[in-house]
Amino acid sequence: MNRSALKNSAHAYFACATLALLGIAQGALASEPATSYPSKPVRLIVAQGTGSSVDNMGRVLAARLTEEWGRQVIVDNRGGAGGTIGAETAARAAPDGYTLLMSSTAMQVISPQIYKDLNYHPTRDFRQVSLIANTQNVLVVNPNQPFKTVKELIAYAKANPGKINFANAGSGFQSHLAAVLFTHMANIQVLHVPYKGGTSTTMVAAGESHATIVPLPSGIAHIRSGRLIAIGTGGEKRSAILKDVPTILESGVTGFVSTGWAGIVAPKAMPKPLFDRIYSSLVKVMNDATTRELFERQGAEVTTSTPEEMLAFINAEYGRFATAIKLAGLKVQ
Repeated sequence: MNRSALKNSAHAYFACATLALLGIAQGALASEPATSYPSKPVRLIVAQGTGSSVDNMGRVLAARLTEEWGRQVIVDNRGGAGGTIGAETAARAAPDGYTLLMSSTAMQVISPQIYKDLNYHPTRDFRQVSLIANTQNVLVVNPNQPFKTVKELIAYAKANPGKINFANAGSGFQSHLAAVLFTHMANIQVLHVPYKGGTSTTMVAAGESHATIVPLPSGIAHIRSGRLIAIGTGGEKRSAILKDVPTILESGVTGFVSTGWAGIVAPKAMPKPLFDRIYSSLVKVMNDATTRELFERQGAEVTTSTPEEMLAFINAEYGRFATAIKLAGLKVQ
């Protein structure tokens, strides 16, 4: 056999060996029966820092799944860069069921539109499992302000253009984009004041700024204590937690819808029996009365969905926030 033939034979051998190893790896991945899953601790990546509303929900979910499975579910905080660090980590993880990602508005809807060169695709690199919570955005004001309803705030702003300080958690954050969309659709001029994270809500309660729109979990403690007044919510229908507060939509701002949400996604190539096992466990835990009560204490409404419904919802949210991002004039980073 000449040298060329030997070389070709060697290439063929290594190609076959590689395919065989891949087959073995795939077989091993599917070898654990779904009924015995999990046989070791499961990692739940939260793409935000400790103490955030998404982190708080993730810790409740981790505790409830730990009880359901009899194996520990460990929260792994990977905050930074608008949630993209945690998302990239999850996208590269083995699809063996032992890494799940707490998905949310920031890392799957906002950040992919303002960060370039991401190492993941917000939907194609994940398998959507289910939505778990709706966190309506809520318009809150300092109790000492002369406006106590959405209509009164709009009337005051039109009579005093640029005089209302509208706090937000930073440029490109959900509170910023929700406020930009609201002021545009209400046709009013305000001063958008960026703060660092949750400080924005505190500054409205302190009277340094006059109003803000924030995810309900970020404002619920201030609302319950009376330090802030909730005058409108951002959903298509009223919040189950703030039933007496009208939506901004029904308060006269036609077409305004702005909500936050959380859900669970997994690495893309997870075998179906394993995926089905995780899905059924997640829906069972989320529909439990204890879980529902714990989420509502934080200002989040429990919701579940099919994977297909979750994907359709993310795509719709992508378009909604694209409008707000364009209005805010944000540049791709």
